Amino acid sequence: MKKNKVWFITGASSGIGLEIAKAALAEGYDVVATGRNSGKVSAAIGGTSDNLLVVKMDVTDSNEIETAVKSAIERFTTIDVLVNNAGNFYAGFFEELSTRQMELQFATSLFGAMNVVRAALPTMRKNRSGHIISISSTAGIVGYEYCSAYSASKFGLEGWMECLAAEVAPFGINTTIVEPGFFRTGLLTPSSTIWAENEIEDYTAKNSELRPFWKSMNGKQGGDPAKLAAALIKIASQSEPPKRWLAGADAIATAEQKIIDFQKQINAYRELSSSLDYE
Repeated sequence: MKKNKVWFITGASSGIGLEIAKAALAEGYDVVATGRNSGKVSAAIGGTSDNLLVVKMDVTDSNEIETAVKSAIERFTTIDVLVNNAGNFYAGFFEELSTRQMELQFATSLFGAMNVVRAALPTMRKNRSGHIISISSTAGIVGYEYCSAYSASKFGLEGWMECLAAEVAPFGINTTIVEPGFFRTGLLTPSSTIWAENEIEDYTAKNSELRPFWKSMNGKQGGDPAKLAAALIKIASQSEPPKRWLAGADAIATAEQKIIDFQKQINAYRELSSSLDYE
């Protein structure tokens, strides 16, 4: 495996994306770090390097995606590891979230990732190698109240990634879905969390409980993004990386409880579910 493989990272100005960029650079890899504000990305990473290319790229802008991928290939000739990390959080009850807010959540968390992969795949197919990593969430495993937009986009991301895995495997391309628990990133900061724009009286009391809770979580999450990044560097170096990787002890607990609950539902209705064939 060549040491200077090329990492292309979205949302690299803070949190997990920033730490992945730093970790990849520390390993001597070439890094294309992208973000909506390239100056912020450069300042966050600090310093310059022949191994680093910072590019302005909004994952909701197809023209910027094409330009960024083209710039990466012109500079480093290829893309070996693509990390879909860019994200935001439209928080609130489904009925209070506007249709436009739901669309914007999907534009970033799902369609943005899809469009970046679409732009990078021709190069990976030509090389008959590559690794596509998408940062999902435990909210892509279990739905929580107040997370209907976010969870819907992450469930969609995971379904798409599972299909993509089978489609690109014949070309030597690996895929990994990363499912972090609560990590101390910028997701819950005012710049990344957008609250439901509609107000319905029936939800007022619950809003008064849940909104302060989510605000209070900012900066207090237990997970360390730097440790996640270091672990991801190890995973990306494997010849057969996992299709799905749980990040954090809380993520493991969430997944295990999901399995228990799902199995209970299967068992409770096994006879009825199994009685539906033609006779």
